[in-house]
Amino acid sequence: MRLNIFAIAALAVCHFDGIAQEKSADTVVVPLGSSSKIIFTMEDRSDMDVLRNYDYQLLFNDIFNRLEGDSSELTLEERTNTNTSTDPNTNTDQREAGREILVLKEANSDTDEDEKKKRGIGRTWHTYNLDLGTNNYLDGDQFPTGNEPYAVRPWGSWYIAGNSVQRTRIGRNFFAEWSLGISWYNFKFQEDNTVVVKDEQGVHFVADQRELDYVKSKLSATFINASLVPLVDFGEHRHKPRVWEGHGDGFRFGIGPYVGYRIASKSKLVYELDGDKEKEKDRDNFYLNNLRYGLRIQIGVRSTDIFINYDMNSLFAEGKGPDLKAISFGLTF
Repeated sequence: MRLNIFAIAALAVCHFDGIAQEKSADTVVVPLGSSSKIIFTMEDRSDMDVLRNYDYQLLFNDIFNRLEGDSSELTLEERTNTNTSTDPNTNTDQREAGREILVLKEANSDTDEDEKKKRGIGRTWHTYNLDLGTNNYLDGDQFPTGNEPYAVRPWGSWYIAGNSVQRTRIGRNFFAEWSLGISWYNFKFQEDNTVVVKDEQGVHFVADQRELDYVKSKLSATFINASLVPLVDFGEHRHKPRVWEGHGDGFRFGIGPYVGYRIASKSKLVYELDGDKEKEKDRDNFYLNNLRYGLRIQIGVRSTDIFINYDMNSLFAEGKGPDLKAISFGLTF
């Protein structure tokens, strides 16, 4: 291999000598293999005799020693001629060739730091999103039926949340999304005359017996939330592509924990009386747990995401209401 390279280098020098008198170009590029090359550059043509008599085998021995060493990248280095031959037949110009600049870099190799920068590993991007969906709760392993006074209607039991989201790249297709936001639970009861009553024993759901034209009845709660969702994203975008950014590509999936703290809650009963719509509101905690925690699932493709939130603790304090675990699902915009 070394003799082949030496022969190629010698031919390149001879070729350089042949064209020196005809062309003004002072650079010759000799390709080697699929990704390597030798570049000869001459600024002063008086160096021609030095090039003819240079010990190229010694130069390539030095190159091979460096490439076979521990360093994967050789930076710009200025050094004096390493030919220390004491052979009296050695050309004087060769022994005193002056100073040379050597630049070596292993082909097609990136350091770990370069690779991290290229992929954006460790970088964090900020965005906002909106969760819009519906919510219900599980009584054991099923949704409450119409026989239960606290059964709700999926349509009208809206779940709304606004979030400030930070997305950090951990690996090439692996991200961590951590967010802080505010959400609203709205549980619209199937029976429009349902009233939420609180006493020392707990919370009760009873039917209003007045002769009124009832419109709706609901219980709502507001929470401040924080979440952390590890996410695998096979798309090329560093963040979820938006509708206005085009369709994007790739499939996303993630699951992680969230926690929330209740800051407000109320019940509302709406009915019509003498052609006018009346509203009765009661602001109370209704023995709702101040803390909620659970798991969030995110599934997305292109610019569309689906979310599912499942509370792992009960909506009401233990012994003060039915053992219901809230669940929400919908789209993220």
